[in-house]
Amino acid sequence: MTKTEVARAGGEERRCRWCRRALPVRTGRGRPKEFCSQRCRQWDWVSRQRAAELEISDGELIVARRELDELHDQLYMLACAVDDTERDLADAGTRATAKELREMLDWLLDAAKPLREAQISAPTGPS
Repeated sequence: MTKTEVARAGGEERRCRWCRRALPVRTGRGRPKEFCSQRCRQWDWVSRQRAAELEISDGELIVARRELDELHDQLYMLACAVDDTERDLADAGTRATAKELREMLDWLLDAAKPLREAQISAPTGPS
């Protein structure tokens, strides 16, 4: 299995300022990357402009209720999958077969994948 190298700052991996994805290691001169794409750079700029208009601080965030609800639903599904897997592992003990372990792993991955791809979009303006 190969592991993609990610940039680290002070021992922690560097992440995109907008989407929080890990940034690849940068070699050579120049400033370190802050964004993984031009799209993320643009959304960050838009959000800072909007925050200035609404006079909110960097620590405050405006999220659409629908997107927050979807995120909570996905987190709940993942928590349930973790609970189910822990219970199944405890029930199986040391005699779990490779097939059973694979089914548990698949269940966890199915619950986690929507979160991996989830993104919260920038607000588009007053509703």
